[in-house]
Amino acid sequence: MSIELSYMIITPYTVLKSRTGGVIARLLARTDIELVATQIFAPTQELADWYADTLKKTVGQRNEPASQMFYDYIKRTFSPTGDRRHRVMMLVFKGEDACKKLFAIAGDIYSDTQSSSERITGETIRDTYADLVIGATTGKVRYFEPAVLTPPTMKSAMMCLKVFAKFAANESNIVENIKYEDPTAIERTLVIIKPDNWRYPSAKPGNIIDMFSRTGLRIIGCKIYQMSVAEAMEFYGPVKDVLREKLAPSIGDKAAKILEDAFAIQVSDENMQKLSETIGITYADSQFSSIIKFMSGTKPEKCPIEDKEKAGKVKCMVLVYEGKDAVEKIRDVLGPTDPTKAPSGTIRKEFGQDVMVNTAHASDSPENAKREMNIVKIQQNKLAEVIETYIKEYN
Repeated sequence: MSIELSYMIITPYTVLKSRTGGVIARLLARTDIELVATQIFAPTQELADWYADTLKKTVGQRNEPASQMFYDYIKRTFSPTGDRRHRVMMLVFKGEDACKKLFAIAGDIYSDTQSSSERITGETIRDTYADLVIGATTGKVRYFEPAVLTPPTMKSAMMCLKVFAKFAANESNIVENIKYEDPTAIERTLVIIKPDNWRYPSAKPGNIIDMFSRTGLRIIGCKIYQMSVAEAMEFYGPVKDVLREKLAPSIGDKAAKILEDAFAIQVSDENMQKLSETIGITYADSQFSSIIKFMSGTKPEKCPIEDKEKAGKVKCMVLVYEGKDAVEKIRDVLGPTDPTKAPSGTIRKEFGQDVMVNTAHASDSPENAKREMNIVKIQQNKLAEVIETYIKEYN
């Protein structure tokens, strides 16, 4: 078996209906190949035409009727409506037999006159999210929605990936394809699906996105990201002082109690203050260091200076949501920092473990969202680079 790079595109309708989380959950839970890149972009008419022609040729080699359905579908849904382009999400996977595995998870499309409902098992993505309606008397397709698109072979994958990489590299990582009546009422907020969700293949990242979808907000940007130590320290910099303020006094009190019990002495207020300023601060800083390690994979004190700007050892997914009251809506669904205090039905209650391993981060204000987006370089996406690197190495 060979290491392959392949992709799955979540269609405009599936993105519009906020089914992206469900699709991603199914993908991640049912395959051992790695999600190495993702990007949301909006195809131009030129790209839609090219992709429609390409699918007609590649699908036509296996199934002529289906090839016409895919051609018509791409022309209809990927093409801009007026001056508005429509969002798609591309997911790039790498691993052994990636094409075959993704194609199997996507599921087939039936184009004969037999009722598709007789074949549905609920096992594949298309079983759950796709639709194919054929006229009972005419035998012609009345409605077709494939939900996802993925190439059946490595040859077709490489042909498409080259074109998509070139297109994505020249597109903004934030899709601005809608005009609001009152733009001043619209917010953007940053979400990070943290590294604890990516330690092994799991539906958790998709399930988290699915829970966020109930806000009605739009995903306008995303990427797979490895936060450097330097970025993590800047990102969580404000937390350091908060930890010192909240933890140092209580740790000083505990240290004083231990000394009093062990040596039968009375610790003065002056010495208790010194314990807070020494042991307490040291403990708070160690907790900050643990946060940096959790997000980057390395403790800052153990990271050589020359490595602090390098990509971290653990990955996460960064998403940008847009809409009215975006910050508040996302944080309501996420729940408070401490999962034990989170209400039922929130993400942290469902998936969090403690105040550090609490599954996701969300900006607490529009101003902080801008600061955090700048730190994680939200306008940069390595999807094109991942594809181009693979092509150079394996072809």
